[in-house]
Amino acid sequence: MDLPVVPLTPAAPTTAAPFVLRAPSRQSVPLVFVSPHSGRDYPADLLAATRLDRLGLRRSEDSFVDNLFAAAPAHGAPLLAALFPRVYCDANREAWELDQAMFADKLPDWVNTTSPRVGAGLGTIARVVATGEAIYQAKLHFAEAQRRVHVYWQPFHDALSTVIAETIAAFDTCLLIDCHSMPAHGGASRHGAGPADIVLGDAFGTACAPAITSLVERQLRSLGYAVRRNDPYAGGYITRHYGRPREGVHVLQLELARGLYMDEATIEPSPRFPIMRRHLEEFISTLAHAAPSLLAG
Repeated sequence: MDLPVVPLTPAAPTTAAPFVLRAPSRQSVPLVFVSPHSGRDYPADLLAATRLDRLGLRRSEDSFVDNLFAAAPAHGAPLLAALFPRVYCDANREAWELDQAMFADKLPDWVNTTSPRVGAGLGTIARVVATGEAIYQAKLHFAEAQRRVHVYWQPFHDALSTVIAETIAAFDTCLLIDCHSMPAHGGASRHGAGPADIVLGDAFGTACAPAITSLVERQLRSLGYAVRRNDPYAGGYITRHYGRPREGVHVLQLELARGLYMDEATIEPSPRFPIMRRHLEEFISTLAHAAPSLLAG
């Protein structure tokens, strides 16, 4: 059955930035961290339009990832984190990956309606949460997608582009760590390998120099984690769009198994959260010390 149409109402003006940039007093290393999916400020219009409760919506969050990497500024590296939730507007997609079935009006021809992400219901404006439940009670208007892209997606990427450019200007190079989390079963290999605690995605070596990926893999293994590359996550839009090793910009996506630090049923930090956070601070410290010489090579 087709969904009814959500009436289009004017959006309230937005003045607050849809992200937080936690920067050191002085950036001392060519290293940047970004968390595009940890936002948990759920707008009232989404809560009114959804068929799910807040806990159901939060199934798509990379919950607490921004907190896990909160030590980055203390080691000289900026941390950019989205405040808006992934289900509302996904910053790790192209700006215009949209599902025509979600909208009452015809989408412009230039909208990408056929990507695999759209087919899975996880475009820029998601149709379903990560566990597969439909989000909306009714169809949206394209104007609503435009508003979300202009108010949330674009400022986030403007900020990310700026911090990368400033890092390049200061150091002639930049390593961006794209921080995510995955369900406990999300680390299952597509090729029969054992489960992973952490999956590194470098778009099969095209978004980050292999030497950097290898160093990160060794660091994380030394902390006791089972690490795999590009299986099943090779990197999303941020990794593939900004990763330009020949131009000095390296991007590496990290997917952390949520069972390592949180209760996936209640979406609450588990007793292991402080351990994971301490391990990641060790990782950040080691990487901050290694990055300048590694990137110079």
